Amino acid sequence: MVHLLWFAKEMPEGEEDVELLIGVYSSQAEARAAIERVKNERGFAEFPQGFQISPYQLNRDHWAEGFAIV
Repeated sequence: MVHLLWFAKEMPEGEEDVELLIGVYSSQAEARAAIERVKNERGFAEFPQGFQISPYQLNRDHWAEGFAIV
């Protein structure tokens, strides 16, 4: 298992939402340390609640249903 560190911010109508993959880490502690390294940078500092750590299993399909183009 690895831990994905995301930053997400919902923007006002008409603007594109922000979703950034900051990095992939071997542990939750490493992901938290990454937050400490970047949390004072422009954008992140104004929205500190935007960080999300998501555990992610390796060697498994995470999307297998296909997709539709609309």
